Amino acid sequence: MNIHRDILWLAVPSIISNITVPLLGLVDVAIMGHIGDARFIGAIAVGSMIFNVMYWLCGFLRMGTSGMTAQAYGRGSRAETSLILRQSLTVALGIGLLIVVLQWPLRQLALWLMGPSPEVAQLIIPYYNICVWGAPAVLGLYAMTGWFIGMQNTRIPMLIAISQNVINILASLFFVFVLHMQVKGVALGTVVSQWTGFLLSLEFRVKSVEFATAAKDNLSQSHDAVANSPLKLNRDIFLRTLCLVAVNLYFTSAGAQQGTLILAVNTLLMQLFTIFSYFMDGFAYAGEALAGRYYGAGDRPMLHRVVKSLFAWGALMVVVFTLLYGLGGEHFLGLLTSDATVIEGSADYFFWALLIPLCGVVAFVWDGIFIGITATRGMLISCFVAALSFFAVWFLGCAALGNHALWLALLIYLLLRGLVQTAIFARDEMRK
Repeated sequence: MNIHRDILWLAVPSIISNITVPLLGLVDVAIMGHIGDARFIGAIAVGSMIFNVMYWLCGFLRMGTSGMTAQAYGRGSRAETSLILRQSLTVALGIGLLIVVLQWPLRQLALWLMGPSPEVAQLIIPYYNICVWGAPAVLGLYAMTGWFIGMQNTRIPMLIAISQNVINILASLFFVFVLHMQVKGVALGTVVSQWTGFLLSLEFRVKSVEFATAAKDNLSQSHDAVANSPLKLNRDIFLRTLCLVAVNLYFTSAGAQQGTLILAVNTLLMQLFTIFSYFMDGFAYAGEALAGRYYGAGDRPMLHRVVKSLFAWGALMVVVFTLLYGLGGEHFLGLLTSDATVIEGSADYFFWALLIPLCGVVAFVWDGIFIGITATRGMLISCFVAALSFFAVWFLGCAALGNHALWLALLIYLLLRGLVQTAIFARDEMRK
């Protein structure tokens, strides 16, 4: 078996899917930008952020589903994979419907936390009121995507992501420029693309010949295997996500407190982290699928081969992106902004961004493996410890180092996540 071929077979479609994700928001901003009123751009930006945070907190629906499904796939249990999907969809759609039911208090809380100007808030409200109806579809697609990854299939999520983007562009253009619906048109186009993506995923599931029918005689055994797992997994992943959200939001907030220029510089340099994460997430998804598969099958030698191979690909990505950023980073920043002041300001902190691949790669790889083997408690512990280190380094160093302390805190946070996970994996292996 060529493990490197299997990794690429799973990673490349996931990378393509990840690259398409920001296009959904970018298209909406671009359409509003051509109307000629800055309020529209602000409304889309804030409105999108509200839903991004909300859905990010529900990321356990995808991650928990992929790990359990991959293990069931490795055990060859068709009934268990079907049961996991039904459980995940039930939870996803239940949370989605709850968001719809509680849309008013959630909206008021979000507006209070974000604090937009009254003019922008007036435009956010109709955008929110329409987009909230896409919540069941978005969360349902999370569960479906996790299931497809667990079933060793990342091509279907890629096709769905591409389809969503095409539909979002066409629908938004039609609603905004033909029906003149402005912000409501963008929101409606987003909802149409979300529901289309979810319905497409259900259609792909129905046409999945290999696992279209479940072996009913194994269903009771499968239920015993997974009945109590989702709650623990989802709890751990949810708490871990809170740590991630806290660090990311505070990084932005701490930059903003240092002035507009530092905020712009940090936002610009973080794009280098974002691009690296798109590629590494692809390999992490491959880790979820393959590590879970061989862990579920009880094939320890193959599991270890997957771990070593993933770290080999991670090392290659570190070399590639460090060279890419080192040789062409300034030109890349010039593509993102024409503001010479921001580009010049970035020079003082650019070396921190160059260290992102080296410091972050281990955490990315382990995240995929830990999700696959459902070692979610280890993910939570590592992220909690790393988050504490982030805030400690920042508060101890901000007075003396300023923004350098913020970047140092971020890199230590990334590095520590990977080191703690390495220690946890090594400890668990010694016990077996």
